[in-house]
Amino acid sequence: METVLAHLDYVAVAVVFCTGLYILLARQNLLKKLIGLNIMETAVFAFIVTTGMVDDGDPPLLAGDLGPAFASPLPHALVLTGIVVAVSMTSLALALIVRIHCEHGTIELDELLDRDGS
Repeated sequence: METVLAHLDYVAVAVVFCTGLYILLARQNLLKKLIGLNIMETAVFAFIVTTGMVDDGDPPLLAGDLGPAFASPLPHALVLTGIVVAVSMTSLALALIVRIHCEHGTIELDELLDRDGS
């Protein structure tokens, strides 16, 4: 139990990721699938940021004497890059969903597959 409480942030990230995965797999609406994918991305970003945190770590500045442990700025830079990619992917997916709705009149995946099969 102590281990779970010590890594409660990892447990929270896993719960959020599994929630997004459930939405992605269980829903047939393309917009809901995109929302589930965005929830999963947010969980991955939170995980990356949490792994870069060091308890009682100093900020990585070149002023004064640094302690033996300091927080790494690399995960934050990776997350910023990931956010830019995620926003671009989301905008492209939304544009495709709008185009699908204009072309077929629905964004329900099962209805789209039924129309394609007939």
